[in-house]
Amino acid sequence: MNEKVLLVTGSSRGIGAATAIQAAEQGYAVCLNYVHDERAAFDTRDKILALGARCIAVQADASNRDQVDAMFDAIDHHLGPLTHLVNNVGILKQKMPLIDMDGERFQHVLLTNVMSHFYCSHQAIKRMAQSRGGRGGAIVNVSSGASRSGSPFEYIDYAASKGAVDTFTTGLAKEVAAEGIRVNCVRPGGIYTDIHADGGEPDRVARISQQFPMKRGGTPEEVANAILWLLSDDASFVTGSFTDLCGGL
Repeated sequence: MNEKVLLVTGSSRGIGAATAIQAAEQGYAVCLNYVHDERAAFDTRDKILALGARCIAVQADASNRDQVDAMFDAIDHHLGPLTHLVNNVGILKQKMPLIDMDGERFQHVLLTNVMSHFYCSHQAIKRMAQSRGGRGGAIVNVSSGASRSGSPFEYIDYAASKGAVDTFTTGLAKEVAAEGIRVNCVRPGGIYTDIHADGGEPDRVARISQQFPMKRGGTPEEVANAILWLLSDDASFVTGSFTDLCGGL
């Protein structure tokens, strides 16, 4: 069976949920991943099941190795070996300048936003690599326009973590290309998602949207469109690339 099996981390809401739903519409079997919001994850799962696609929802902290290992075991058991991965996990804390941050916050953001990509990619490559009997596959990492702007006075820790994701993408794409695995990255910015409420400003996109050349914010579905293209065979000669979804900013 050549069914495509996709894990989308952090997929109970926002970009992750939109990506999972679009993937199901395109014939993927999908594993949703969540940490806290079980109701939202199950609502997304039910939408996918209603489409006739196979779907499971697994609670796991993607920055915890043991929980990631258990999640991949569940995928193997219920859906089969993974062929596609979207590393979407990312946390954002209250906006403030660096001078007001403490080391625990900075470390937590880096641990969550970077180590989640490592642990999930590590397990995915074990299953995708052709030298290990896999069929190849594709990984898309979700970074941020903040990796280039640096987010001064707001989220330097978040921006630094996304800069690490960018570099991780470049290195991993070169490392696994000969294994039939493509690794690409999207960098959204100014997208209408709940993450801005986590930073203390739910209406942030509306406030900054006029700074964008397109004079509006983006939607999770617009980001998902780019992710699904990068996962697809239409992007078969694309690896190590970065797609900016920031309305021209």
